[in-house]
Amino acid sequence: MEYLVGGGLAVGVFVFAWLTGFDRERVFYPTVTVVVASYYVLFAVMGGSRAALVSELVVAGAFVVAAVMGFRRNLWWAAAALVGHGVFDVFHHLVIDNQGLPSYWPGFCMTYDVAAGVLLAVLLTRRPGFAVVVREAGLAGGVGAR
Repeated sequence: MEYLVGGGLAVGVFVFAWLTGFDRERVFYPTVTVVVASYYVLFAVMGGSRAALVSELVVAGAFVVAAVMGFRRNLWWAAAALVGHGVFDVFHHLVIDNQGLPSYWPGFCMTYDVAAGVLLAVLLTRRPGFAVVVREAGLAGGVGAR
């Protein structure tokens, strides 16, 4: 069931973003990536393990860096981070002992992440100029350029 819900939610968020125009802003998918990466940190707090919390913060930090690269440079970083997080979900239990993690979460999160990353990749192939930041004169570092 967690796979069905994860995939359905990813499609639902994608369609919602498309219908509302949220996906026209470069920051939307990197923000989704940051949120996805933060859940394991929450579960570590719920589980009460400092070791798990530190480990989850380090891993989340790597995905946050990829999300920032996606926003500031190229949205393919965000797509790769989402799919990469989905792959990590499969192996998470072998790397980090997080007692706060619900049993259904790895399957749900893996399905959501991979579906969201693939949907973003489809979007990027259909909007070729959208993936890369266009630098304009007067904008520091090109952030916010359209």
